[in-house]
Amino acid sequence: MSRQSIDDDADVIVVGAGPAGATTAYHLARTGLDVLLLEKTAFPREKVCGDGLTPRAVTQLVKMGIDTSPEAGWLHNHGLRIYGGGMRLELPWPDLAEHPTNGLVRKRTDFDELLARQAQKAGARLHERTAVTGPVVDEHTGRIAGVTAKPHGAETETTYRAPLVIAADGNSSRLSVAVGRQRREDRPMGVAVRTYFTSPRHDDDWLESWLELWDGKPNQSNLLPGYGWVFGMGDGTSNVGLGLLNTSSGFKSADYRGLLKAWLSGMPEEWGFVEDNQVGPVRGAALPMGFNRQPHYSAGLLLVGDAGGMVNPFNGEGIAYAMESGELAADVIAQALARPAGPHRERVLAAYPKALKARYGGYYTLGRLFVKAIGNPQVMKIATRHGLPRPLLMRFTIKLLANLTDPRGGDAHDRIINAMCKLTPAA
Repeated sequence: MSRQSIDDDADVIVVGAGPAGATTAYHLARTGLDVLLLEKTAFPREKVCGDGLTPRAVTQLVKMGIDTSPEAGWLHNHGLRIYGGGMRLELPWPDLAEHPTNGLVRKRTDFDELLARQAQKAGARLHERTAVTGPVVDEHTGRIAGVTAKPHGAETETTYRAPLVIAADGNSSRLSVAVGRQRREDRPMGVAVRTYFTSPRHDDDWLESWLELWDGKPNQSNLLPGYGWVFGMGDGTSNVGLGLLNTSSGFKSADYRGLLKAWLSGMPEEWGFVEDNQVGPVRGAALPMGFNRQPHYSAGLLLVGDAGGMVNPFNGEGIAYAMESGELAADVIAQALARPAGPHRERVLAAYPKALKARYGGYYTLGRLFVKAIGNPQVMKIATRHGLPRPLLMRFTIKLLANLTDPRGGDAHDRIINAMCKLTPAA
């Protein structure tokens, strides 16, 4: 096993074993580095999510060697079924060289553990029920040199040391906040709420998106910036929820659970989305978007996934970007730790935020403009009423919103979207 110093407990400490942390730990361990993965809870554990994965996330699962076959418990889907403006439209996932043509569905209680166990198989040392309490800062250099944590049942804290620490501790990212990296208020934030229902639609092989959410009865109220979803889980239940953006005037005062109930009251009775069929409570979570916490690297601490605000502003997808940023961070760290501590290593580590901005910066800037625009109910109404009847436009839209293009070549839609992202400044 590699070890930077005999005084270190690991080469890299990863805080949080969700998709971002587990993916980072997996790719780091594959390079032969000694990785300590600290998770405050025990698996399996609940997370609020739509449970739907786009082809971007499927690509990452394949890279981790995870069996995504139906026989291994995955429900495959063909694309998006969209409702809005009185229309119903089915849009298959685009046929790309970069990504597969199917998405997946799997509950987070199972999904996160699969990733964490895969990181363990690769050699990462997973410590569950170990709550990180703060950073260890070198008083001479100001660099993070490890973390303090309290294992379950312990009366005192334990100190773990490593030359590099990864914050993969989600939206609140207490580790980031502890070193002064606060959330940027000029970036969009979303809120998602969801629950499960037993339903005959449990084996639906399309991800379903409803583009019209009203704060009252249609034509008597405002159209809200967000969407509802119905994802069949293949186990007798459907995941049903909605997400809203903070760009509407009523965001802070919105009754999300009440809005979910009102929306479901208009669903066909035979679908079974009624209180008697509800499985578990309605749960909610924040969606940190568009690089809402920066810098992504400084003084020994890298941010991945939700800790770095990497949720896609266009569609609220976070898992794919959590996993992609974890792979990218691991690549940079492996190269950095192959160099001696000092300026040469820091030059390599500084490439991580630059690589993130090169990959997502322009796209996320476009997403922030999109989010701001649909905060106006009239814009949202025009988009749904006049966009959905045009299949060619909607095929372009699904590529843009799901960030599914071939980076080299591709069709005319790919070239337009890629050019837009390249010409839009990253921030």
